[in-house]
Amino acid sequence: MHDLLFQGRVVTTSAVLEEGWVAVDDGRISRLGQGTAPAARRVEDHGDALILPGAIDAQVHSRSQKGQEDFLWSTRAAAAGGVTTIADMPYDDGFLVSTADKLRQKAHEAGEQARVDFALWGTIAPDDGPHHIPDMARAGACGFKFSTFGTDPVRFPRIPPDLLAACFEAVARTGLIAGVHNEDDELVRARIDAVIRSGITDWRAHGLSRPALAETLAMAQIYETAAGTGCSAHVVHCSVARGYALCESYRRQGFDTTVEACIHYLVLDEEHDVARLGGRAKINPPIRPRAEVEGIWAHLAAGNVTIVSTDHVSWSQSRKSDPVMLKNASGAPGLEVLYPLLLTELSRRDLCLSNAARLLAENPARLFRLTAGKGGLSPGRDADITIARRESRQYDPTASGHAFADWSPYAGRELDWRIAATWLRGQQIFDGQSVSAEPGTGRFICPDQPSGRQ
Repeated sequence: MHDLLFQGRVVTTSAVLEEGWVAVDDGRISRLGQGTAPAARRVEDHGDALILPGAIDAQVHSRSQKGQEDFLWSTRAAAAGGVTTIADMPYDDGFLVSTADKLRQKAHEAGEQARVDFALWGTIAPDDGPHHIPDMARAGACGFKFSTFGTDPVRFPRIPPDLLAACFEAVARTGLIAGVHNEDDELVRARIDAVIRSGITDWRAHGLSRPALAETLAMAQIYETAAGTGCSAHVVHCSVARGYALCESYRRQGFDTTVEACIHYLVLDEEHDVARLGGRAKINPPIRPRAEVEGIWAHLAAGNVTIVSTDHVSWSQSRKSDPVMLKNASGAPGLEVLYPLLLTELSRRDLCLSNAARLLAENPARLFRLTAGKGGLSPGRDADITIARRESRQYDPTASGHAFADWSPYAGRELDWRIAATWLRGQQIFDGQSVSAEPGTGRFICPDQPSGRQ
């Protein structure tokens, strides 16, 4: 007699089990199957709805702007979107997470607010070099983030090639990943200057200032640095098809290289969406023309995309509404709508929905070394379960009350799926309308540790 049983269309990483079931005991998955289900004290029969693994969003910025979102709201949107674990980036406004003490402080503060489980990236301050990397790994960092482009010398600094190599060597010794923002600093700065001299200030300026070549040059550096140091190297977002080909070529050579497609690169394009939205669609690297979008989908279908994420950040509208495109902040919110967007696109393209389980759960768990408790639906893992039901609707970021930002680049977009429920470690945290998880429900998840067992 199991504690809890879910019935419906069970989405594993390899198949969709019609008339499937998932049995849960003590907050963990005990077994799953198809056909006649075992007995349970409580049965959740979801008919033809999808039973999916809770998503792991590998790239979230909960604290990029002081006085805005924080973990209270980012994890609320996550719960409503079927995301049961977020990996939060280290570039907080006024607080660079670059030492073990800072990582522990952030984990404590996030733990008081979080409604879903969370992992934390670490980084370095350039003047410190790789000195603090081993201690941050012991404190529970899920990976280390660097950038080949300098957005801000303190908050989001460029890590030059020699220092990046030293950091990769240090990260390699921890067994974790080095994740890198992939834009060539010198090329981008030259192109920004050229755009400013040209007098172009509208939506076209952003793409012109950060060409595709800036990404692929940086990716070549990142992957060559990985090859030379033995480090697992992850490109945290790629907006051009050639970048995925580069990653796959290094993997064929035997190197541990991975690459991430943010959801905006899969559903938005420059000529329609950036032209319409202006600053609300300013993201680094830029959203590209439709031809690049289709190229990325071809790589996804071929298995060359490692994970999909949001790169979520809830800037205030004042930071996204300047008519001079380059003056706007970069980034957009997406946690609440990540699963519906991906499921909608997979369905419309006749691609197997197992891709969602692989790209949003199994692969992120493997990337961060979290498979002891997180990932696809599998016995022994946490019962992090998302229920998605077919329902045509237009997305309205203000309708649910769970998203902090009152704007979204996906506002008005037609969706074919809705999140009907979310479960975290066997407890329901969202019922399709209300988020029931209180602040403090979420746990700090560390690599190679079952949740809550650090």
